[in-house]
Amino acid sequence: MTTTIPVEEDLLPSEADVRSYEEHGWYLSKKLFTDDEVDALVSASEAFYAGARDRRLGKRPSTLAYWEPSDGAVQRHNDYIHYESDPIAAILRKPIVGAVAARLARTDEIRLFQSTLIYKPPRPDEPSNLVPWHFDRHYWQTCTSDNMLTAFIPFHHCDEEMGTITMVDGSHRWKEIGGGDSTSRHFAHRDAAELDELLRENARYNGVELRTVPMVIPKGHMSFHHCRTYHGSGANRSSRPRRAISLHLQDGDNRYRRHLLSDGTPVTYNHEHFVRRAEDGMPDYSDPDFCPVLWTSNG
Repeated sequence: MTTTIPVEEDLLPSEADVRSYEEHGWYLSKKLFTDDEVDALVSASEAFYAGARDRRLGKRPSTLAYWEPSDGAVQRHNDYIHYESDPIAAILRKPIVGAVAARLARTDEIRLFQSTLIYKPPRPDEPSNLVPWHFDRHYWQTCTSDNMLTAFIPFHHCDEEMGTITMVDGSHRWKEIGGGDSTSRHFAHRDAAELDELLRENARYNGVELRTVPMVIPKGHMSFHHCRTYHGSGANRSSRPRRAISLHLQDGDNRYRRHLLSDGTPVTYNHEHFVRRAEDGMPDYSDPDFCPVLWTSNG
Protein backbone atom coordinates (compact mmCIF):
# COMPACT_ATOMS: atom_id res chain seq x y z
CA MET A 1 0.00 0.00 0.00
CA THR A 2 1.28 3.46 -0.88
CA THR A 3 1.29 5.83 2.08
CA THR A 4 0.98 9.57 1.96
CA ILE A 5 4.07 11.31 3.31
CA PRO A 6 3.36 14.65 4.94
CA VAL A 7 5.07 17.66 3.38
CA GLU A 8 5.58 21.19 4.58
CA GLU A 9 2.37 22.99 3.64
CA ASP A 10 4.11 26.36 3.51
CA LEU A 11 6.37 25.09 0.69
CA LEU A 12 3.45 24.24 -1.57
CA PRO A 13 2.10 26.70 -4.13
CA SER A 14 -0.92 28.67 -2.97
CA GLU A 15 -4.18 28.74 -4.91
CA ALA A 16 -3.05 32.10 -6.34
CA ASP A 17 0.23 30.47 -7.43
CA VAL A 18 -1.67 27.68 -9.17
CA ARG A 19 -3.90 30.14 -10.99
CA SER A 20 -0.78 32.06 -12.06
CA TYR A 21 0.77 28.82 -13.35
CA GLU A 22 -2.41 28.13 -15.31
CA GLU A 23 -2.26 31.61 -16.82
CA HIS A 24 1.46 31.92 -17.51
CA GLY A 25 2.60 28.28 -17.91
CA TRP A 26 5.46 28.41 -15.38
CA TYR A 27 6.08 28.61 -11.64
CA LEU A 28 9.14 29.43 -9.53
CA SER A 29 9.15 27.32 -6.38
CA LYS A 30 10.11 28.12 -2.84
CA LYS A 31 13.28 26.53 -1.43
CA LEU A 32 12.55 22.81 -1.70
CA PHE A 33 16.09 21.47 -1.27
CA THR A 34 18.57 22.25 1.47
CA ASP A 35 22.04 23.49 0.54
CA ASP A 36 23.42 20.11 1.61
CA GLU A 37 21.04 18.30 -0.72
CA VAL A 38 22.01 20.53 -3.63
CA ASP A 39 25.71 20.05 -2.88
CA ALA A 40 25.09 16.29 -2.79
CA LEU A 41 23.68 16.52 -6.33
CA VAL A 42 26.91 18.18 -7.46
CA SER A 43 29.03 15.45 -5.83
CA ALA A 44 26.87 12.64 -7.22
CA SER A 45 26.95 14.14 -10.72
CA GLU A 46 30.75 14.38 -10.61
CA ALA A 47 30.90 10.73 -9.54
CA PHE A 48 28.58 9.86 -12.43
CA TYR A 49 30.80 11.69 -14.92
CA ALA A 50 33.77 9.76 -13.50
CA GLY A 51 31.98 6.47 -14.27
CA ALA A 52 29.96 5.63 -11.15
CA ARG A 53 26.75 3.72 -11.91
CA ASP A 54 24.36 1.89 -9.60
CA ARG A 55 22.84 0.19 -12.63
CA ARG A 56 23.14 0.62 -16.37
CA LEU A 57 20.65 0.98 -19.18
CA GLY A 58 20.47 -2.21 -21.17
CA LYS A 59 20.32 -0.44 -24.53
CA ARG A 60 21.56 2.72 -26.21
CA PRO A 61 18.88 3.73 -28.72
CA SER A 62 20.00 6.30 -31.27
CA THR A 63 17.75 8.97 -29.76
CA LEU A 64 19.17 8.57 -26.25
CA ALA A 65 21.05 11.62 -24.94
CA TYR A 66 24.14 10.18 -23.29
CA TRP A 67 27.27 12.31 -23.01
CA GLU A 68 30.60 10.51 -22.59
CA PRO A 69 34.08 12.01 -22.06
CA SER A 70 34.98 11.29 -25.67
CA ASP A 71 32.29 13.79 -26.73
CA GLY A 72 34.42 16.66 -25.42
CA ALA A 73 33.58 20.05 -23.90
CA VAL A 74 30.07 20.36 -25.31
CA GLN A 75 26.83 20.69 -23.40
CA ARG A 76 26.28 17.36 -21.66
CA HIS A 77 22.94 15.58 -21.51
CA ASN A 78 22.48 12.20 -19.81
CA ASP A 79 19.00 10.72 -19.89
CA TYR A 80 17.60 8.39 -17.21
CA ILE A 81 19.92 9.75 -14.53
CA HIS A 82 17.33 8.72 -11.92
CA TYR A 83 17.74 5.11 -13.04
CA GLU A 84 21.53 4.95 -13.18
CA SER A 85 22.36 7.00 -10.06
CA ASP A 86 20.75 6.11 -6.72
CA PRO A 87 22.17 9.15 -4.86
CA ILE A 88 20.64 11.49 -7.42
CA ALA A 89 17.36 9.56 -7.51
CA ALA A 90 17.03 9.72 -3.73
CA ILE A 91 17.04 13.53 -3.82
CA LEU A 92 14.81 13.83 -6.91
CA ARG A 93 12.23 11.63 -5.20
CA LYS A 94 11.89 13.96 -2.22
CA PRO A 95 8.10 14.03 -1.64
CA ILE A 96 7.81 17.82 -1.73
CA VAL A 97 8.83 17.85 -5.42
CA GLY A 98 5.95 15.59 -6.41
CA ALA A 99 3.57 17.40 -4.07
CA VAL A 100 4.30 20.77 -5.68
CA ALA A 101 3.80 19.28 -9.15
CA ALA A 102 0.54 17.67 -8.07
CA ARG A 103 -0.75 20.96 -6.71
CA LEU A 104 0.14 22.79 -9.95
CA ALA A 105 -1.39 20.12 -12.16
CA ARG A 106 -4.42 19.71 -9.90
CA THR A 107 -3.94 15.96 -9.80
CA ASP A 108 -3.89 13.31 -7.07
CA GLU A 109 -0.75 11.52 -8.27
CA ILE A 110 2.56 12.44 -9.86
CA ARG A 111 4.90 9.89 -11.39
CA LEU A 112 8.38 10.53 -12.69
CA PHE A 113 8.46 10.33 -16.48
CA GLN A 114 12.06 11.06 -17.44
CA SER A 115 15.12 12.90 -16.14
CA THR A 116 18.19 14.35 -17.78
CA LEU A 117 21.42 15.45 -16.12
CA ILE A 118 22.69 18.63 -17.81
CA TYR A 119 26.08 20.34 -17.73
CA LYS A 120 26.52 23.55 -19.71
CA PRO A 121 30.23 24.45 -19.81
CA PRO A 122 31.36 28.10 -19.43
CA ARG A 123 32.01 28.46 -23.15
CA PRO A 124 29.91 31.33 -24.59
CA ASP A 125 30.80 30.41 -28.19
CA GLU A 126 29.94 26.71 -27.89
CA PRO A 127 26.97 26.07 -30.24
CA SER A 128 25.60 23.16 -28.19
CA ASN A 129 25.05 25.52 -25.24
CA LEU A 130 22.19 27.23 -27.07
CA VAL A 131 18.86 25.45 -26.61
CA PRO A 132 16.33 26.60 -29.25
CA TRP A 133 12.67 27.32 -28.53
CA HIS A 134 10.58 24.17 -28.12
CA PHE A 135 7.96 22.61 -25.90
CA ASP A 136 8.10 19.16 -24.34
CA ARG A 137 4.67 17.89 -25.37
CA HIS A 138 5.91 17.59 -28.94
CA TYR A 139 8.20 14.74 -27.88
CA TRP A 140 5.49 13.01 -25.83
CA GLN A 141 3.11 12.12 -28.65
CA THR A 142 2.80 8.61 -27.18
CA CYS A 143 1.32 10.06 -23.96
CA THR A 144 -2.40 10.47 -23.38
CA SER A 145 -1.98 13.38 -20.96
CA ASP A 146 -1.86 17.08 -21.78
CA ASN A 147 -1.25 17.85 -18.11
CA MET A 148 2.42 16.82 -17.82
CA LEU A 149 5.05 19.25 -16.59
CA THR A 150 8.78 19.67 -16.14
CA ALA A 151 10.86 20.79 -13.18
CA PHE A 152 14.19 22.48 -13.93
CA ILE A 153 16.54 21.95 -10.98
CA PRO A 154 19.83 23.89 -10.98
CA PHE A 155 22.59 22.89 -8.58
CA HIS A 156 23.38 26.52 -7.68
CA HIS A 157 21.98 30.01 -8.08
CA CYS A 158 21.10 30.23 -11.77
CA ASP A 159 20.55 33.43 -13.74
CA GLU A 160 20.78 34.85 -17.25
CA GLU A 161 24.58 34.99 -17.18
CA MET A 162 24.66 31.21 -16.76
CA GLY A 163 22.15 30.61 -19.56
CA THR A 164 19.17 29.84 -17.36
CA ILE A 165 15.96 28.34 -18.69
CA THR A 166 13.72 30.99 -20.27
CA MET A 167 9.95 30.71 -20.71
CA VAL A 168 7.67 32.17 -23.38
CA ASP A 169 4.96 33.54 -21.14
CA GLY A 170 1.49 32.09 -21.69
CA SER A 171 2.49 30.04 -24.73
CA HIS A 172 0.95 26.85 -23.29
CA ARG A 173 -2.47 28.33 -24.07
CA TRP A 174 -1.77 28.98 -27.75
CA LYS A 175 -3.49 27.21 -30.60
CA GLU A 176 -0.75 25.54 -32.59
CA ILE A 177 -0.06 25.66 -36.32
CA GLY A 178 2.85 24.53 -38.45
CA GLY A 179 3.75 21.51 -36.36
CA GLY A 180 3.70 18.45 -38.58
CA ASP A 181 5.67 15.24 -38.20
CA SER A 182 8.99 16.96 -37.55
CA THR A 183 7.90 18.27 -34.15
CA SER A 184 8.16 14.78 -32.65
CA ARG A 185 11.93 14.91 -33.15
CA HIS A 186 14.07 16.31 -30.33
CA PHE A 187 15.39 19.85 -30.76
CA ALA A 188 18.94 18.48 -30.91
CA HIS A 189 18.00 16.79 -34.21
CA ARG A 190 16.32 19.84 -35.76
CA ASP A 191 17.44 23.15 -37.20
CA ALA A 192 17.44 25.88 -34.55
CA ALA A 193 16.39 28.58 -37.05
CA GLU A 194 13.40 26.45 -38.07
CA LEU A 195 12.33 26.13 -34.42
CA ASP A 196 12.72 29.87 -33.86
CA GLU A 197 10.52 30.59 -36.87
CA LEU A 198 7.93 28.05 -35.66
CA LEU A 199 7.69 30.01 -32.40
CA ARG A 200 7.25 33.34 -34.20
CA GLU A 201 4.72 31.82 -36.59
CA ASN A 202 2.63 30.53 -33.70
CA ALA A 203 2.82 33.86 -31.87
CA ARG A 204 1.54 35.66 -34.99
CA TYR A 205 -1.24 33.12 -35.45
CA ASN A 206 -2.37 33.66 -31.86
CA GLY A 207 -2.12 37.45 -32.18
CA VAL A 208 0.28 37.89 -29.27
CA GLU A 209 3.58 39.64 -28.67
CA LEU A 210 6.37 37.34 -27.54
CA ARG A 211 7.17 37.85 -23.86
CA THR A 212 10.17 35.87 -22.65
CA VAL A 213 10.86 35.34 -18.95
CA PRO A 214 14.38 34.25 -17.90
CA MET A 215 14.04 32.24 -14.70
CA VAL A 216 16.35 33.53 -11.95
CA ILE A 217 16.44 30.51 -9.66
CA PRO A 218 18.09 30.70 -6.21
CA LYS A 219 19.97 27.68 -4.90
CA GLY A 220 17.55 25.03 -3.63
CA HIS A 221 14.64 26.40 -5.66
CA MET A 222 13.41 25.14 -9.03
CA SER A 223 11.14 26.17 -11.85
CA PHE A 224 8.16 24.20 -13.16
CA HIS A 225 6.63 24.60 -16.60
CA HIS A 226 3.65 23.15 -18.42
CA CYS A 227 4.35 20.59 -21.14
CA ARG A 228 3.14 23.02 -23.83
CA THR A 229 5.11 26.05 -22.63
CA TYR A 230 7.76 27.14 -25.12
CA HIS A 231 11.18 27.46 -23.49
CA GLY A 232 14.88 27.54 -24.35
CA SER A 233 18.18 28.78 -22.95
CA GLY A 234 21.15 30.89 -23.95
CA ALA A 235 24.91 30.73 -23.62
CA ASN A 236 26.72 30.28 -20.33
CA ARG A 237 28.69 33.52 -20.05
CA SER A 238 29.81 32.90 -16.47
CA SER A 239 33.11 31.46 -15.29
CA ARG A 240 31.65 28.17 -14.01
CA PRO A 241 29.53 25.37 -15.45
CA ARG A 242 25.75 25.48 -15.28
CA ARG A 243 24.68 22.21 -13.68
CA ALA A 244 21.06 21.08 -13.56
CA ILE A 245 18.54 18.30 -13.95
CA SER A 246 15.48 18.45 -16.16
CA LEU A 247 12.87 16.37 -14.34
CA HIS A 248 9.85 15.45 -16.46
CA LEU A 249 6.71 14.56 -14.54
CA GLN A 250 3.45 12.83 -15.47
CA ASP A 251 0.09 12.87 -13.76
CA GLY A 252 -1.33 9.56 -12.60
CA ASP A 253 -3.80 9.39 -15.50
CA ASN A 254 -1.10 9.35 -18.17
CA ARG A 255 -0.90 6.20 -20.28
CA TYR A 256 0.81 5.04 -23.46
CA ARG A 257 -1.04 5.59 -26.73
CA ARG A 258 -0.03 4.59 -30.22
CA HIS A 259 0.62 7.65 -32.36
CA LEU A 260 1.30 7.54 -36.09
CA LEU A 261 3.08 9.99 -38.36
CA SER A 262 1.37 11.05 -41.57
CA ASP A 263 3.05 8.19 -43.48
CA GLY A 264 1.79 5.60 -40.99
CA THR A 265 5.10 5.21 -39.15
CA PRO A 266 4.58 4.86 -35.40
CA VAL A 267 6.22 7.45 -33.15
CA THR A 268 8.58 5.89 -30.62
CA TYR A 269 9.89 7.28 -27.35
CA ASN A 270 12.94 5.91 -25.56
CA HIS A 271 10.71 4.38 -22.88
CA GLU A 272 9.67 1.78 -25.42
CA HIS A 273 13.17 0.31 -25.16
CA PHE A 274 13.18 0.14 -21.36
CA VAL A 275 9.84 0.00 -19.53
CA ARG A 276 7.91 -3.19 -18.89
CA ARG A 277 4.82 -4.12 -20.90
CA ALA A 278 1.27 -3.80 -19.61
CA GLU A 279 -1.28 -6.59 -19.91
CA ASP A 280 -2.26 -5.37 -23.37
CA GLY A 281 1.36 -5.60 -24.50
CA MET A 282 1.82 -1.84 -24.70
CA PRO A 283 4.63 0.07 -22.86
CA ASP A 284 3.74 0.66 -19.23
CA TYR A 285 4.35 4.28 -18.23
CA SER A 286 3.78 3.32 -14.59
CA ASP A 287 6.75 0.93 -14.51
CA PRO A 288 8.12 1.53 -10.98
CA ASP A 289 11.74 1.07 -12.07
CA PHE A 290 11.61 3.87 -14.63
CA CYS A 291 8.46 5.83 -13.76
CA PRO A 292 8.09 5.65 -9.96
CA VAL A 293 5.34 7.43 -8.08
CA LEU A 294 6.70 10.60 -6.46
CA TRP A 295 3.51 11.71 -4.76
CA THR A 296 -0.02 10.48 -4.17
CA SER A 297 -2.77 11.93 -2.06
CA ASN A 298 -4.29 8.47 -1.54
CA GLY A 299 -3.32 6.34 1.44
